[in-house]
Amino acid sequence: MKKVLVVDDSAFMRKLIGDFLTASKQLEVIGIARNGEDAISKIKKLRPDVVTLDVEMPKMNGIEALRRIMEECPVPVVMLSSTTKEGAEETVKAMELGAVDFIAKPSGTISLDLHKVQDEMVEKVISASKVNMTKITSTFRKRTKSSESANRGVPTIPSEHKWTRDSPKLILIGTSTGGPRALQQVLTELSPQLDAPVVVVQHMPPGFTNSLANRLDGQSAIKVKEAEHEEILQKGTAYIAPGGFHTKVVDHGAHLAFELSKEEAPRNGHRPSVDILFESASLLRNYGKIAVIMTGMGSDGSEGLIELKETGEVRAIAESKETCIVFGMPKSAIATNLVDSVEHIEDISRTIMKYML
Repeated sequence: MKKVLVVDDSAFMRKLIGDFLTASKQLEVIGIARNGEDAISKIKKLRPDVVTLDVEMPKMNGIEALRRIMEECPVPVVMLSSTTKEGAEETVKAMELGAVDFIAKPSGTISLDLHKVQDEMVEKVISASKVNMTKITSTFRKRTKSSESANRGVPTIPSEHKWTRDSPKLILIGTSTGGPRALQQVLTELSPQLDAPVVVVQHMPPGFTNSLANRLDGQSAIKVKEAEHEEILQKGTAYIAPGGFHTKVVDHGAHLAFELSKEEAPRNGHRPSVDILFESASLLRNYGKIAVIMTGMGSDGSEGLIELKETGEVRAIAESKETCIVFGMPKSAIATNLVDSVEHIEDISRTIMKYML
Protein backbone atom coordinates (compact mmCIF):
# COMPACT_ATOMS: atom_id res chain seq x y z
CA MET A 1 0.00 0.00 0.00
CA LYS A 2 1.38 3.41 -1.00
CA LYS A 3 1.65 6.14 1.63
CA VAL A 4 0.20 9.58 0.83
CA LEU A 5 0.56 13.02 2.42
CA VAL A 6 -2.36 15.36 1.63
CA VAL A 7 -1.53 19.08 1.56
CA ASP A 8 -4.37 21.63 1.41
CA ASP A 9 -5.24 24.72 3.46
CA SER A 10 -8.93 23.69 3.57
CA ALA A 11 -9.88 21.15 6.25
CA PHE A 12 -12.90 20.17 4.14
CA MET A 13 -10.75 19.46 1.08
CA ARG A 14 -8.18 17.53 3.13
CA LYS A 15 -10.97 15.30 4.48
CA LEU A 16 -12.53 14.79 1.05
CA ILE A 17 -9.24 14.01 -0.69
CA GLY A 18 -8.17 11.70 2.12
CA ASP A 19 -11.46 9.78 2.03
CA PHE A 20 -11.29 9.33 -1.75
CA LEU A 21 -7.71 8.06 -1.70
CA THR A 22 -8.25 5.73 1.28
CA ALA A 23 -11.33 4.23 -0.37
CA SER A 24 -9.16 2.90 -3.20
CA LYS A 25 -7.63 0.25 -0.87
CA GLN A 26 -4.28 0.84 -2.61
CA LEU A 27 -3.43 4.09 -0.84
CA GLU A 28 -2.95 4.99 2.82
CA VAL A 29 -3.14 8.63 3.92
CA ILE A 30 -0.42 8.82 6.57
CA GLY A 31 -0.66 12.54 7.24
CA ILE A 32 -2.05 15.96 6.33
CA ALA A 33 -0.49 19.40 6.06
CA ARG A 34 -2.14 22.82 6.07
CA ASN A 35 0.49 24.79 4.11
CA GLY A 36 3.82 24.49 2.34
CA GLU A 37 5.99 24.84 5.43
CA ASP A 38 3.99 22.19 7.24
CA ALA A 39 4.23 19.96 4.16
CA ILE A 40 8.03 20.06 4.01
CA SER A 41 8.28 19.25 7.72
CA LYS A 42 5.82 16.33 7.36
CA ILE A 43 7.56 14.94 4.25
CA LYS A 44 10.88 14.80 6.10
CA LYS A 45 9.27 13.18 9.12
CA LEU A 46 6.78 10.76 7.52
CA ARG A 47 8.55 9.86 4.24
CA PRO A 48 5.42 9.43 2.07
CA ASP A 49 5.53 7.69 -1.32
CA VAL A 50 3.54 10.50 -2.94
CA VAL A 51 2.16 13.94 -2.04
CA THR A 52 -0.98 15.71 -3.20
CA LEU A 53 -0.33 19.45 -3.15
CA ASP A 54 -2.78 22.31 -3.56
CA VAL A 55 -1.54 25.07 -5.86
CA GLU A 56 -3.22 27.91 -3.96
CA MET A 57 -2.32 28.12 -0.27
CA PRO A 58 -1.43 30.86 2.22
CA LYS A 59 1.97 31.26 3.91
CA MET A 60 3.83 29.27 1.26
CA ASN A 61 1.93 28.54 -1.94
CA GLY A 62 2.09 25.27 -3.81
CA ILE A 63 4.70 26.45 -6.33
CA GLU A 64 7.15 27.63 -3.69
CA ALA A 65 6.49 24.51 -1.63
CA LEU A 66 7.11 22.30 -4.68
CA ARG A 67 10.37 24.10 -5.43
CA ARG A 68 11.61 23.43 -1.89
CA ILE A 69 10.36 19.84 -1.90
CA MET A 70 12.34 19.12 -5.04
CA GLU A 71 15.46 20.69 -3.52
CA GLU A 72 15.25 19.34 0.04
CA CYS A 73 13.19 16.13 0.06
CA PRO A 74 12.29 14.98 -3.48
CA VAL A 75 9.09 12.94 -3.65
CA PRO A 76 6.48 12.40 -6.40
CA VAL A 77 3.92 15.23 -6.27
CA VAL A 78 0.45 15.48 -7.81
CA MET A 79 -0.88 19.06 -7.89
CA LEU A 80 -4.51 20.03 -7.32
CA SER A 81 -5.42 23.13 -9.27
CA SER A 82 -8.33 25.40 -10.02
CA THR A 83 -9.24 25.87 -13.68
CA THR A 84 -8.80 29.64 -13.56
CA LYS A 85 -6.26 31.26 -15.88
CA GLU A 86 -3.96 31.87 -12.91
CA GLY A 87 -4.43 28.31 -11.71
CA ALA A 88 -3.58 26.93 -15.16
CA GLU A 89 -0.44 29.06 -15.42
CA GLU A 90 0.74 27.98 -11.98
CA THR A 91 0.04 24.33 -12.82
CA VAL A 92 2.15 24.48 -15.99
CA LYS A 93 4.94 26.05 -13.93
CA ALA A 94 4.58 23.20 -11.41
CA MET A 95 5.01 20.61 -14.18
CA GLU A 96 8.30 22.25 -15.15
CA LEU A 97 9.49 22.30 -11.55
CA GLY A 98 8.97 18.56 -11.21
CA ALA A 99 5.36 17.77 -10.33
CA VAL A 100 4.46 14.39 -11.85
CA ASP A 101 0.86 15.25 -12.73
CA PHE A 102 -2.11 17.39 -11.76
CA ILE A 103 -5.85 17.20 -11.16
CA ALA A 104 -8.12 20.09 -12.10
CA LYS A 105 -10.68 20.81 -9.36
CA PRO A 106 -14.14 20.85 -10.98
CA SER A 107 -15.34 24.06 -9.32
CA GLY A 108 -12.55 26.07 -7.82
CA THR A 109 -10.55 26.05 -4.60
CA ILE A 110 -13.32 24.45 -2.52
CA SER A 111 -14.88 21.88 -4.84
CA LEU A 112 -17.97 20.29 -3.33
CA ASP A 113 -18.18 18.16 -6.47
CA LEU A 114 -14.66 16.74 -6.21
CA HIS A 115 -16.21 13.28 -6.56
CA LYS A 116 -16.36 13.97 -10.32
CA VAL A 117 -12.57 13.49 -10.50
CA GLN A 118 -12.26 10.81 -7.79
CA ASP A 119 -11.27 8.01 -10.17
CA GLU A 120 -8.82 10.26 -12.03
CA MET A 121 -7.27 11.36 -8.73
CA VAL A 122 -6.78 7.81 -7.48
CA GLU A 123 -5.31 6.67 -10.81
CA LYS A 124 -2.86 9.59 -10.99
CA VAL A 125 -1.76 9.32 -7.37
CA ILE A 126 -1.12 5.57 -7.70
CA SER A 127 0.79 6.12 -10.93
CA ALA A 128 2.84 8.96 -9.41
CA SER A 129 3.75 6.84 -6.39
CA LYS A 130 5.60 4.44 -8.72
CA VAL A 131 7.74 7.12 -10.41
CA ASN A 132 11.50 6.99 -9.96
CA MET A 133 12.44 10.41 -8.58
CA THR A 134 15.84 10.41 -10.27
CA LYS A 135 13.96 10.92 -13.54
CA ILE A 136 12.31 14.02 -12.09
CA THR A 137 15.29 15.60 -10.40
CA SER A 138 17.73 15.04 -13.28
CA THR A 139 16.76 17.39 -16.10
CA PHE A 140 19.56 16.41 -18.44
CA ARG A 141 20.85 12.95 -18.99
CA LYS A 142 23.91 11.57 -20.71
CA ARG A 143 23.92 8.38 -22.70
CA THR A 144 25.23 5.28 -20.99
CA LYS A 145 26.50 2.12 -22.57
CA SER A 146 23.50 0.18 -21.30
CA SER A 147 20.97 2.60 -22.73
CA GLU A 148 22.79 2.79 -26.05
CA SER A 149 22.67 -0.98 -26.34
CA ALA A 150 18.99 -0.85 -25.45
CA ASN A 151 18.44 1.59 -28.28
CA ARG A 152 20.21 -0.74 -30.70
CA GLY A 153 17.69 -3.41 -29.74
CA VAL A 154 15.00 -1.49 -31.63
CA PRO A 155 15.74 -1.89 -35.34
CA THR A 156 14.99 0.62 -38.03
CA ILE A 157 11.88 -0.66 -39.72
CA PRO A 158 12.01 -0.89 -43.51
CA SER A 159 9.12 1.15 -44.88
CA GLU A 160 7.18 0.39 -48.02
CA HIS A 161 7.11 4.14 -48.60
CA LYS A 162 10.41 5.73 -49.61
CA TRP A 163 11.62 8.51 -47.32
CA THR A 164 12.52 11.48 -49.51
CA ARG A 165 14.24 14.66 -48.40
CA ASP A 166 12.36 16.79 -50.89
CA SER A 167 8.79 16.13 -49.76
CA PRO A 168 7.27 18.69 -47.36
CA LYS A 169 7.33 17.50 -43.76
CA LEU A 170 4.94 17.54 -40.80
CA ILE A 171 6.13 16.86 -37.24
CA LEU A 172 3.63 15.21 -34.89
CA ILE A 173 4.19 14.80 -31.14
CA GLY A 174 2.06 12.92 -28.61
CA THR A 175 2.61 12.91 -24.85
CA SER A 176 0.81 12.76 -21.51
CA THR A 177 2.11 12.39 -17.93
CA GLY A 178 5.44 14.21 -17.69
CA GLY A 179 4.80 15.81 -21.07
CA PRO A 180 5.12 19.52 -20.23
CA ARG A 181 8.69 19.04 -19.07
CA ALA A 182 9.49 16.79 -22.03
CA LEU A 183 8.02 19.33 -24.46
CA GLN A 184 10.09 22.07 -22.86
CA GLN A 185 13.21 19.99 -23.53
CA VAL A 186 12.32 19.21 -27.16
CA LEU A 187 10.66 22.39 -28.44
CA THR A 188 13.24 24.78 -26.97
CA GLU A 189 15.97 22.99 -28.92
CA LEU A 190 14.31 23.22 -32.35
CA SER A 191 15.71 25.77 -34.79
CA PRO A 192 13.67 28.89 -35.68
CA GLN A 193 14.43 27.94 -39.30
CA LEU A 194 12.57 24.66 -38.88
CA ASP A 195 11.13 23.85 -42.31
CA ALA A 196 7.94 22.21 -41.04
CA PRO A 197 5.04 22.83 -38.66
CA VAL A 198 4.85 20.89 -35.38
CA VAL A 199 1.53 19.63 -33.97
CA VAL A 200 1.43 18.50 -30.34
CA VAL A 201 -1.20 16.55 -28.44
CA GLN A 202 -0.57 16.88 -24.70
CA HIS A 203 -3.28 15.30 -22.56
CA MET A 204 -4.68 18.27 -20.61
CA PRO A 205 -8.15 19.61 -19.86
CA PRO A 206 -9.51 22.84 -21.38
CA GLY A 207 -7.79 26.00 -20.21
CA PHE A 208 -4.45 24.42 -19.41
CA THR A 209 -3.19 23.90 -22.97
CA ASN A 210 -3.26 27.63 -23.71
CA SER A 211 -1.16 28.34 -20.61
CA LEU A 212 1.25 25.58 -21.68
CA ALA A 213 1.54 27.05 -25.19
CA ASN A 214 2.15 30.56 -23.87
CA ARG A 215 4.85 29.39 -21.46
CA LEU A 216 6.63 27.30 -24.11
CA ASP A 217 6.41 30.20 -26.58
CA GLY A 218 8.35 32.39 -24.17
CA GLN A 219 11.08 29.75 -23.87
CA SER A 220 11.46 28.59 -27.50
CA ALA A 221 13.09 29.96 -30.61
CA ILE A 222 10.16 28.70 -32.67
CA LYS A 223 6.68 30.13 -32.18
CA VAL A 224 4.39 28.06 -29.95
CA LYS A 225 0.63 28.62 -29.77
CA GLU A 226 -2.64 26.81 -29.16
CA ALA A 227 -4.20 25.49 -32.37
CA GLU A 228 -7.37 27.16 -33.67
CA HIS A 229 -10.16 25.79 -35.87
CA GLU A 230 -9.44 26.25 -39.61
CA GLU A 231 -6.09 27.88 -38.85
CA ILE A 232 -3.48 27.41 -41.59
CA LEU A 233 -0.33 25.62 -40.41
CA GLN A 234 2.92 27.58 -40.74
CA LYS A 235 6.46 26.23 -40.84
CA GLY A 236 8.56 26.99 -37.78
CA THR A 237 5.50 27.02 -35.51
CA ALA A 238 4.47 24.46 -32.91
CA TYR A 239 0.74 24.11 -32.25
CA ILE A 240 -0.66 22.66 -29.01
CA ALA A 241 -3.99 20.86 -29.51
CA PRO A 242 -6.56 22.58 -27.25
CA GLY A 243 -7.89 20.63 -24.29
CA GLY A 244 -11.40 19.27 -24.87
CA PHE A 245 -11.10 19.19 -28.68
CA HIS A 246 -9.98 16.43 -31.01
CA THR A 247 -7.48 18.01 -33.38
CA LYS A 248 -7.08 16.90 -36.99
CA VAL A 249 -4.83 18.18 -39.75
CA VAL A 250 -6.57 18.36 -43.14
CA ASP A 251 -5.30 19.11 -46.63
CA HIS A 252 -6.75 22.26 -48.19
CA GLY A 253 -4.77 22.00 -51.41
CA ALA A 254 -2.05 24.62 -51.16
CA HIS A 255 -1.83 24.36 -47.37
CA LEU A 256 -2.72 22.37 -44.29
CA ALA A 257 -5.34 23.51 -41.80
CA PHE A 258 -6.73 22.42 -38.43
CA GLU A 259 -10.11 20.87 -37.88
CA LEU A 260 -11.16 20.97 -34.22
CA SER A 261 -14.17 19.04 -32.96
CA LYS A 262 -15.97 18.13 -29.75
CA GLU A 263 -18.42 15.88 -31.58
CA GLU A 264 -16.36 12.70 -31.40
CA ALA A 265 -16.21 11.01 -28.00
CA PRO A 266 -12.90 10.86 -26.12
CA ARG A 267 -10.61 8.14 -27.47
CA ASN A 268 -9.08 5.97 -24.73
CA GLY A 269 -10.36 8.55 -22.27
CA HIS A 270 -8.67 11.46 -24.03
CA ARG A 271 -9.80 14.45 -26.04
CA PRO A 272 -7.54 15.50 -27.71
CA SER A 273 -6.26 12.08 -28.69
CA VAL A 274 -2.88 11.33 -30.24
CA ASP A 275 -4.45 8.49 -32.25
CA ILE A 276 -6.95 10.85 -33.88
CA LEU A 277 -4.23 13.38 -34.76
CA PHE A 278 -2.02 10.66 -36.26
CA GLU A 279 -4.92 9.09 -38.17
CA SER A 280 -5.83 12.45 -39.72
CA ALA A 281 -2.22 12.95 -40.78
CA SER A 282 -2.16 9.51 -42.39
CA LEU A 283 -4.54 10.89 -45.07
CA LEU A 284 -2.00 13.55 -46.14
CA ARG A 285 -0.46 11.79 -49.11
CA ASN A 286 2.11 14.39 -50.20
CA TYR A 287 3.79 14.92 -46.83
CA GLY A 288 6.50 13.08 -44.99
CA LYS A 289 5.68 12.75 -41.29
CA ILE A 290 7.93 12.59 -38.27
CA ALA A 291 5.90 11.05 -35.43
CA VAL A 292 7.19 11.35 -31.86
CA ILE A 293 5.69 9.57 -28.83
CA MET A 294 6.96 10.63 -25.43
CA THR A 295 6.27 9.99 -21.75
CA GLY A 296 2.72 9.16 -20.69
CA MET A 297 0.33 6.58 -19.26
CA GLY A 298 -1.61 4.27 -21.54
CA SER A 299 -1.22 3.51 -25.21
CA ASP A 300 -2.56 6.60 -27.03
CA GLY A 301 -0.73 7.04 -30.32
CA SER A 302 0.02 3.40 -31.12
CA GLU A 303 -3.05 2.77 -33.30
CA GLY A 304 -2.46 6.07 -35.07
CA LEU A 305 1.18 5.16 -35.66
CA ILE A 306 0.07 1.97 -37.40
CA GLU A 307 -2.19 4.04 -39.68
CA LEU A 308 0.64 6.45 -40.43
CA LYS A 309 3.08 3.68 -41.31
CA GLU A 310 0.58 1.89 -43.55
CA THR A 311 -0.20 4.91 -45.68
CA GLY A 312 2.87 7.05 -46.28
CA GLU A 313 6.39 8.29 -45.56
CA VAL A 314 6.92 8.19 -41.80
CA ARG A 315 9.82 8.19 -39.37
CA ALA A 316 8.79 7.34 -35.81
CA ILE A 317 10.66 8.27 -32.63
CA ALA A 318 9.85 6.98 -29.14
CA GLU A 319 11.27 8.32 -25.88
CA SER A 320 13.48 5.84 -24.05
CA LYS A 321 12.47 4.10 -20.84
CA GLU A 322 15.49 5.67 -19.14
CA THR A 323 14.12 9.22 -19.40
CA CYS A 324 10.34 8.67 -19.40
CA ILE A 325 8.47 9.73 -16.30
CA VAL A 326 5.90 7.07 -17.27
CA PHE A 327 6.96 4.52 -19.90
CA GLY A 328 3.45 3.70 -21.11
CA MET A 329 2.79 5.39 -24.44
CA PRO A 330 6.35 4.91 -25.78
CA LYS A 331 6.40 1.27 -24.65
CA SER A 332 3.14 0.62 -26.50
CA ALA A 333 4.47 2.35 -29.62
CA ILE A 334 7.71 0.34 -29.52
CA ALA A 335 5.65 -2.86 -29.20
CA THR A 336 4.15 -2.20 -32.66
CA ASN A 337 7.65 -2.77 -34.14
CA LEU A 338 7.14 0.38 -36.20
CA VAL A 339 9.41 2.75 -34.27
CA ASP A 340 12.53 3.79 -36.17
CA SER A 341 14.46 5.29 -33.26
CA VAL A 342 14.32 5.14 -29.45
CA GLU A 343 15.93 8.22 -27.93
CA HIS A 344 16.61 9.85 -24.58
CA ILE A 345 14.58 13.03 -24.19
CA GLU A 346 17.61 15.28 -24.68
CA ASP A 347 18.32 13.66 -28.07
CA ILE A 348 14.83 13.80 -29.57
CA SER A 349 15.12 17.29 -31.09
CA ARG A 350 18.42 16.33 -32.73
CA THR A 351 16.84 13.17 -34.17
CA ILE A 352 13.92 15.19 -35.52
CA MET A 353 16.36 17.51 -37.29
CA LYS A 354 18.28 14.50 -38.65
CA TYR A 355 15.12 13.20 -40.29
CA MET A 356 14.36 16.68 -41.66
CA LEU A 357 17.62 16.77 -43.64
